Amino acid sequence: MKLADYLDQDLIVANLEARTKPEVLAELVASVSVKYPQMDTARIIQTLIEREALGTTGIGDGVAIPHGKLDDLKQVVIVVGRSQKGVDFDSLDHQPATIFFTVLAPSNVVGLHLKILASISRLLKDDGFRQAFVSSTSQDELWQLLQTV
Repeated sequence: MKLADYLDQDLIVANLEARTKPEVLAELVASVSVKYPQMDTARIIQTLIEREALGTTGIGDGVAIPHGKLDDLKQVVIVVGRSQKGVDFDSLDHQPATIFFTVLAPSNVVGLHLKILASISRLLKDDGFRQAFVSSTSQDELWQLLQTV
């Protein structure tokens, strides 16, 4: 599986302005509403917040992987975001998150959802990749970096 096959340049938010977890989720989902106006963004945000209530998706090392499943979704949607300032995301290491990969999956697609989450997790354990990600200067640079994964 090539993660780049599931990414879309229009769903990269290179400079998140949000300062709180709910604001980050809303800002990331806002890009989905532009790309897919038919999607219920309020429901997506609610799904992500409900998932966060089960346990944080801030895995540490500046990384958060919020995710959720939606009944009416037809395909996996991944939104990538970066915060220059960092956001308190209740991460396991108590450090701010700067790298966000939001994975939205159809409710009936369990295996692929888990494979994508595992692939993202493996990728973000790589110090070199994380450093290249946070030092990218634009959406285009992030897109080019993400095309290598």
